[in-house]
Amino acid sequence: MIETSTLWTVIIVLGIGSFGLRFVFTGLVGSRAMPDWLLRHLRYTAVAILPALVAPQVVWHVATDGVFDIPRATAAVVTLGVGLVTKNVLMAVLSGALTLYGLLYLLG
Repeated sequence: MIETSTLWTVIIVLGIGSFGLRFVFTGLVGSRAMPDWLLRHLRYTAVAILPALVAPQVVWHVATDGVFDIPRATAAVVTLGVGLVTKNVLMAVLSGALTLYGLLYLLG
């Protein structure tokens, strides 16, 4: 078990680091024009973060002891498909969630 002081130290340090990174772009560089190549790369940041957060939960989920799980994989495929077809993030996330919980209810 992690100690409370260690946990709060980690939370505070990560908060300061997160604030610092955001401040560099909004506070220091916010009034200047950024190069086109940087703006092009920043446009894809959100698109890259969501799959990076979700992929481990689909492939090696703790609830299944790291065993591949059909409902989670199906929900990921449905989410990807709906997102590609509709170009609507909210619709994709909701359809994936409904698929996951629907399959877990039916198979569970």
